[in-house]
Amino acid sequence: MEKVTLGRTGITVNRNGFGALPIQRVTGEDATTILRKAYDQGIRFFDSARWYSDSEEKLGNALSDVRKDIYIATKTGSTTVEGFWKDLETSLNNLKTDYIDIYQFHNPSFCPKPGDGTGLYEAMLEAKAQGKIHFIGLTNHRLPVAIEACESGLYDTIQFPFSYLADQKDIDLVHKCKEHNIGFICMKALSGGLINRSDAAYAYLAQFDNVLPIWGIQKEKELDEFISYQTKAPELTQEIKDLIEHDRKELAGDFCRGCGYCMPCPKDIQINQCARMSLMLRRAPAASWLNDHWQNEMKKIEECLNCGKCMTKCPYHLNTPELLKKNYKDYKTFLK
Repeated sequence: MEKVTLGRTGITVNRNGFGALPIQRVTGEDATTILRKAYDQGIRFFDSARWYSDSEEKLGNALSDVRKDIYIATKTGSTTVEGFWKDLETSLNNLKTDYIDIYQFHNPSFCPKPGDGTGLYEAMLEAKAQGKIHFIGLTNHRLPVAIEACESGLYDTIQFPFSYLADQKDIDLVHKCKEHNIGFICMKALSGGLINRSDAAYAYLAQFDNVLPIWGIQKEKELDEFISYQTKAPELTQEIKDLIEHDRKELAGDFCRGCGYCMPCPKDIQINQCARMSLMLRRAPAASWLNDHWQNEMKKIEECLNCGKCMTKCPYHLNTPELLKKNYKDYKTFLK
């Protein structure tokens, strides 16, 4: 079983981290089944967030009796000190624990630092002094913020999107974190569903001995796939290398990563799926995207206000309204 150590935290776990965002979409009973199976099969790192509705509660209900045997990372998206403490106490209560192993700032638009006027980093230090958190982390989709956090020396871990679709600047960040002895937690290892070969994703990431992927899991069969890699890890064969090269060419340029930070939309457009529908139609069975539900969702694009709110929140600086229109035009060709 391959292990990863998260830099100076000393946290060492197997290469399968559990991303608990998707379990908010399943019943409490199903979540418990999946989480307990993950634990029973050796998964020890679980990542959640206050923004993930009842994800933390499901984690607490399923794993509180084995708390001392696992590592929990969660996040606050608050931009105020008052909100920070409220989020932290809520998370501790939901998770049925008196400490969080890694407490992370959730995708801030800047890198919180001591003396920046927000008081956020000082709150982290106080929470650590009280024993309520053990390590301080930051998650982000903005490369400049992640680089600043890495170079600041203030953070024990950085969570950032990383997959075989990453460009050289992203790879450089992984190496920079290793040089600074900072744990690198990898989100979006399947690029929000655009990568449809988990064995290729796993094999690629295994090249980086400091990278811990957190796989977003909501179905038992998905969990089984990753568990199988613990006894027989996929190898970076020539076939997989060729697949990666093909995908990089097909997915080059500007495309929606599906992070969802652009939402909610004033016209209720499900941007994080609709703005990349063309790709999903070609990388998954098209029929599942052509049903009445998705036809209705795509039709909402006709009501786009061009208000630009989605553009101001996109960490990848995409022209989202234009992407929506292009995807809708292409979508209609599949319906003919």
